[in-house]
Amino acid sequence: MARNTRQSSLRWVSYVLPDRLANWTLRRFARRVVNELRGGATDAFLELLLRGMDLAFNLSRGFRRNIENFDARYVFRTADGRVHATADFANGDMKVDRRAEDRWSVRVTFANTRAFQTFLFSKDQDILNSVLANEVEVDGNLNYIYKFGFMARDLARRLGVL
Repeated sequence: MARNTRQSSLRWVSYVLPDRLANWTLRRFARRVVNELRGGATDAFLELLLRGMDLAFNLSRGFRRNIENFDARYVFRTADGRVHATADFANGDMKVDRRAEDRWSVRVTFANTRAFQTFLFSKDQDILNSVLANEVEVDGNLNYIYKFGFMARDLARRLGVL
């Protein structure tokens, strides 16, 4: 219930604020995400990234356009099982779960959080090199990975990291 109230409030604010001011507000609320993106990736990287995306989808109309008419479930996990999460996109909304769901559109298993961060934010997002280096394993539709990488880089740009 609290999530729905917060989400509704932020969405209402997003219609009042111009995107530039929404991005400034996002940077103020997402300082932990900014610090994680600028520093070395820790085990908290994935959760902070997903929470930052969720905040951005609610606060910024421009960022929310990324998930209009988009339905997919991403499951992310490390090979050792220490880090895992599910991001569910449906009906113009994003829900994050700390568990790795059994059903998915795409599942990404990465060697460690640094490999995942490098994979998402590499200049050319070279999936093949990451797969060949045994840093990332992808099951499912690779197009979803490119879309997620685009959204992650878009968030980083809005936060002033890229």
